[in-house]
Amino acid sequence: MSTKKNQEVSGFLKGVEKIGNKLPHPAMLFFILSIVVVIVSALAETFGAPVTYFDAKKGKDVTIKALSLLNVEGFRYMLNSATKNFTGFAPLGTVLVAMLGIGVAEWTGLINTSLKKLLSNINPRLLTAVVVFAGIMSNIASDAGYVVVIPLGAIVFANAGRHPLAGLAAAFAGVSGGFSANLLLGTTDPLLTGITIEALHNAGMDISLDPTCNWYFMIVSTFLLTIVGTLITEQIVEKNLGTYNGDYKPDDMPVSAEETKALKLAGISILIITILLVIGMFGLPGLPSLAILSEIDPKTGASSLSNFMHGGLLPAILILFLVPGLVYGKTLGKIKKSNDLVKGMTHGMSSMGGYLVLAFFAAQFVSYFGKTNLGTIISVNGANFLKSIGFTGLPLIIAFVIISAFLNLFIGSASAKWGIMAPIFVPMMVNLGLSPALTQVAYRIGDSSTNIITPLMSYFAMIVVFVKKYDEDAGLGTLISMMLPYSIAFLLSWLVLMIIWYVTGLPLGPGAFLTL
Repeated sequence: MSTKKNQEVSGFLKGVEKIGNKLPHPAMLFFILSIVVVIVSALAETFGAPVTYFDAKKGKDVTIKALSLLNVEGFRYMLNSATKNFTGFAPLGTVLVAMLGIGVAEWTGLINTSLKKLLSNINPRLLTAVVVFAGIMSNIASDAGYVVVIPLGAIVFANAGRHPLAGLAAAFAGVSGGFSANLLLGTTDPLLTGITIEALHNAGMDISLDPTCNWYFMIVSTFLLTIVGTLITEQIVEKNLGTYNGDYKPDDMPVSAEETKALKLAGISILIITILLVIGMFGLPGLPSLAILSEIDPKTGASSLSNFMHGGLLPAILILFLVPGLVYGKTLGKIKKSNDLVKGMTHGMSSMGGYLVLAFFAAQFVSYFGKTNLGTIISVNGANFLKSIGFTGLPLIIAFVIISAFLNLFIGSASAKWGIMAPIFVPMMVNLGLSPALTQVAYRIGDSSTNIITPLMSYFAMIVVFVKKYDEDAGLGTLISMMLPYSIAFLLSWLVLMIIWYVTGLPLGPGAFLTL
């Protein structure tokens, strides 16, 4: 019975992969999708009705209609904004800055040697769980997990003699599918909670809410998704991928005494940099002035690391890879002069050519979708539909999760979507006796679960490039077929957890209960 079931699942996923990979090259697919958006925008402007909603991020009612790009003004916009769309594409700078440091660490052999040491100390049975867990925990560092953990997940699996794409999928599932799970609080928590509070205040509801309001649920979710992600990787994804026959060959040579010495010195440099970063963020007891990376928030007057986490973290990651790579290379004699250091950086950038092409077309597609207001219109209409169906209690929460997951396919930004949905659903749920913390956590479940299967997720194009590094014939179909089981499993397991939480009445965070 189970064998037949596995074959059916495999057949379905293989079908998704084959259909997806018969589509044009991902760059050309984004080009075609851009044309589709242009045509649909013209139809929506002609036949669609305006929508009005309260935007919690802006603090006011907003009325929008679809904007056509199939006219003279639209043509001007597409032509004049093409370069800005490309250079302003969020993942572009993130990837290129990080690759400067990662390239040096990879070229000198630091990453390879580190992974060999890591694998020699990790029980092979725990490898998948470690990769998924590392992906989930990387969310604390904002988007850094996309450019660090995901490619490392592939390399770790390859060096362990397993399919690299299975490691990539496990890491991607943790980083993006598990975006709303963590043992620690990240930048997303105060961001979403701030929007929730704004929605309450504008509805005349004096209810307080802390950024920790989903913390208990997030902690349990971390362990749940680690287990589910591990099972999906080993029982479905890895079996479907089969034996790896690509060009990547792991280094089977044992770690030498010289490499061990270089690795220790590189580790010491990482420790020093980490200590300096921690002091820069939090200062020292009695010496708060040393916290040069924190700034005073003009709204609250409190010290804040928001700007560093969103802007300065990636250059810090560049240093965290570059300096140890330099120390390692110097110790082994691979880096003897500054030209060698530049050669290592160039090595990292040399693999980015395909990504640059793909990013150009992906940036245009994402920009057109936002400019035409199609994503916002779909979200507002979806929210109004859910409000009109008359569900209450647990059925309403479940329906809200599913709608959030669906709308996430059209708007990638978690805060932008919540800015639209919170003013509608937070007051509505309060009037039904459900707490804002519950509404927020239900939204986060839906928002995270489908991140890994939507091309509108800003890093999706970059992940396709990572996949093609190990399989030149791979495309969108390969990635979506790999990630679909994670998306479904995460959504269902999270829903079960939420149902259990709802029935037992456990608090979602410190002082954050399910009902009012």
